[in-house]
Amino acid sequence: MTVNKTPVAARSAPKHSLGPIAWLRANLFQGPINSVITLLVLWALITGLAPLIQWAFLDADWIGTSREACSSGGACWVFISARFEQFIYGFYPAELRWRVDLTFVLFAGLIAWLAIPRLPAKKLAAVVTLLVFPVVAFFLLHGGSFGMPAVPTHRWGGLMLTLVLAVVGIVAALPIGVVLALGRQSKMPIIKSVSVVFIEFWRGVPLITVLFMASVMLPLFVPSGVDMDKLVRALIGITLFQSAYMAEVVRGGLQAIPRGQEEAAAALGMGYWKRMGLIVLPQALKMMIPGIVNTFIALFKDTSLVLIIGLFDLLAIVQAALADSDWLGYSIEGYVFVALMFWVFCFGMSRYSQYLERKLHTGH
Repeated sequence: MTVNKTPVAARSAPKHSLGPIAWLRANLFQGPINSVITLLVLWALITGLAPLIQWAFLDADWIGTSREACSSGGACWVFISARFEQFIYGFYPAELRWRVDLTFVLFAGLIAWLAIPRLPAKKLAAVVTLLVFPVVAFFLLHGGSFGMPAVPTHRWGGLMLTLVLAVVGIVAALPIGVVLALGRQSKMPIIKSVSVVFIEFWRGVPLITVLFMASVMLPLFVPSGVDMDKLVRALIGITLFQSAYMAEVVRGGLQAIPRGQEEAAAALGMGYWKRMGLIVLPQALKMMIPGIVNTFIALFKDTSLVLIIGLFDLLAIVQAALADSDWLGYSIEGYVFVALMFWVFCFGMSRYSQYLERKLHTGH
């Protein structure tokens, strides 16, 4: 009997990916009920999206400077282009808007430095972002120093003001929330009681009430002769309000960490702050990334409530433009623009949080 000793080339394992027809059959047309539901959803999308696409793109007007350019019957995006600078900068002086642009560029660069994994010196980037950039941004936006003319905060507005409110609130609310969460779990009765009262008080009132209180009542608690800026009052109210919600999110993460983690760290001779800073908090914060980012997104959207105290954020500045007699009747375009801007930032935060979850997933 002759044995064939000719070597056979190794072949790769068969692929498990399905073709398009097989994928459709497995996911969309698996059985009569799924097939009927898929067809109904497709019919609803076609009948609903076709008029929307016709209005927003095919019949839309894009070029022009006045409402006379909007004559096709579709969306009048001329309104957005004609008022775009006001939507972004508010009432900031046109000749000084380069300071706002420079602030945006610096902030975007620092965020990219922190977000892109391959860039080095992350600790330095964090220090610059948290300690140096706020000072630089204040002097750039407000002015009054280094030969730059001052721009009072009542002239701030639009997307610029929305980002200032959101970024300051997010950066300030997270550490305060962590401290409150630790205080609520403290074994010292006074610290625990103060933390519980603070959290339950701010969680028990709506943000509109907080903004009213910050605008009307907060000046009563400062020394006479001290004029507290309206924007500063709004920032204080938003920060205190959101820090209470952040505290409960962090506390949920702390309770999810097994007790043995802290006990093992204590057995190694670690003090309380080392146990929390090196063992417990990193695990808790990693576990609560979805909840933390959800709070950030809610804060970003809640900034639109500052209209009630006279601050013109993005939504308020669009509403003010809609009241102009030259642009009456184009509210849909204005609100679509606002919704798109909010969606871009909120979706960006959501996607980055998912990236962090995948990167920090070390359970395997």
